[in-house]
Amino acid sequence: MCTSQGEITQLLQQWRAGDAEAESRLFELLMPDLRRIAAKCFRGERPGHTLQPTALVNEAFLRLAAAKNIDWRDRGHFFALAARIMRRYLIDHARARPSVDFLPMEGLPERILGKHTKLELAVAVDGLLDELEKESHQQRAVVELKFFLGLTDAEAADALNLTLHTLQREWYRARKWLFDRLSTEPWKAVPGTTSV
Repeated sequence: MCTSQGEITQLLQQWRAGDAEAESRLFELLMPDLRRIAAKCFRGERPGHTLQPTALVNEAFLRLAAAKNIDWRDRGHFFALAARIMRRYLIDHARARPSVDFLPMEGLPERILGKHTKLELAVAVDGLLDELEKESHQQRAVVELKFFLGLTDAEAADALNLTLHTLQREWYRARKWLFDRLSTEPWKAVPGTTSV
């Protein structure tokens, strides 16, 4: 990325203050990253999927543009919220089509699924994120980028302004926390799906 983290943070603050030029410049700078994140979600998906990366980008853009009054901390905060928007959109899309096996979820052992579907796992993890945020908003952001959007360690570290080592440490802790909860707590049923 050719712009400094400080420039993005400054543009976010100007945007919050109502500067339309800052909004335009901000989205011009960050749109390529949003597109890369959305495209990453669709790697390995079948052709002709009912949802396309452009829909994710558009949804994120529209919701982020409407959320300009947020007290933005920095570029990482922006991407964490963008990831949250995309995650919720993907889950809502999958819920509407329970037979669709689409949600990029990396990082938890396959055995955690047991008799549950990937959609049920996604909904269970989604439900745990508010609880995780009480312990660490940084770990929540890492889960959203790594688990739901499938970003690499380097991509997630860059989006959250973390060193690679810090990102990996937070990802390890978040996975352990999720694994502990998913192993001991009953999963909620997902409307429209059936568990074996």
